[in-house]
Amino acid sequence: MRIIFAGTPEFAQVALAQLQAAGHEIVLVLTQPDRPAGRGMKLQASPVKQHALAHGIPVAQPRSLRLDGKYPDEAAAAQALLQAAQADVMVVVAYGLILPQWVLDLPRRGCLNIHASLLPRWRGAAPIHRAIEAGDTHTGVAIMQMDAGLDTGAMLLVESLPIAPTDTTGSLHDRLADLGGKMVVQALAQLDTLVPVPQPSEGISYAHKIEKREAAIDWTQTADTIVRRIRAFNPFPGAATLLAGESLKVWAATVSDAALPAGTVYGSIVAVTPESIAVAAMDSIVNITQVQRPGGKRLAVADFLRGCDVQPGMVFENAPDVPQAR
Repeated sequence: MRIIFAGTPEFAQVALAQLQAAGHEIVLVLTQPDRPAGRGMKLQASPVKQHALAHGIPVAQPRSLRLDGKYPDEAAAAQALLQAAQADVMVVVAYGLILPQWVLDLPRRGCLNIHASLLPRWRGAAPIHRAIEAGDTHTGVAIMQMDAGLDTGAMLLVESLPIAPTDTTGSLHDRLADLGGKMVVQALAQLDTLVPVPQPSEGISYAHKIEKREAAIDWTQTADTIVRRIRAFNPFPGAATLLAGESLKVWAATVSDAALPAGTVYGSIVAVTPESIAVAAMDSIVNITQVQRPGGKRLAVADFLRGCDVQPGMVFENAPDVPQAR
């Protein structure tokens, strides 16, 4: 098929590559404008744009597709490109812009979306993070026929995937991205026979965008909640805490089976071993196993302790530059 592809991050790039490998013709790519990134804050092309340029695919980066919006000239230019592409279908994956009705109506076979959740649970921007944070045991991918709502369209294909107790957003992202690419190729191959299924009206939840302020570890929460949030915020924004005036990122931790001593202060270190730093939470103990100092690398606790004197009785506090997440 002739496909217009709209997407921005690595999750979308994986699907774009699989569509190409399946033999589809990508006639136009829409992606977000280049953003400052890295220590030098230089403008950086999205993973989707980098892939498109490497494969000679035309790219458009409008800041809006609304003809009556803030950037009408950019939207009008994009409209001309989309009309000229004469696409059979548009595939949308984590694009970052709302598609107005004129875009939804343009492709002959409509617009398909790859969404990384079992809809209608976790509609919205951050379904992978929120599924881990909530303690879900399963997630998945839905191929959806897009409509004007936020992830409300009828579903063409749905496939479930287990969430392992050790999964981070990073590890789960990679599995879901690969699954999503395979499923959209399958959906296009079966488009004439697939029957759209409306989403259930029960079980709707929204995966709101991840904010940096959510990074702060709240040691008054349960140990299970803290560990889930550490996993959910790996690799972004990274769970943060403060020890002896130094902000630390906590990248890996487990819940301990050990009993919490009576009267223990939340956030206090109850034990230190080469394998972990045991920290008191509301109901149990969190064993921190991987940390990172500012400007440093991620380190296993044994390596971290060689350069940092950590003793029982010290207390982890909220990082001052990261508001407490409640």
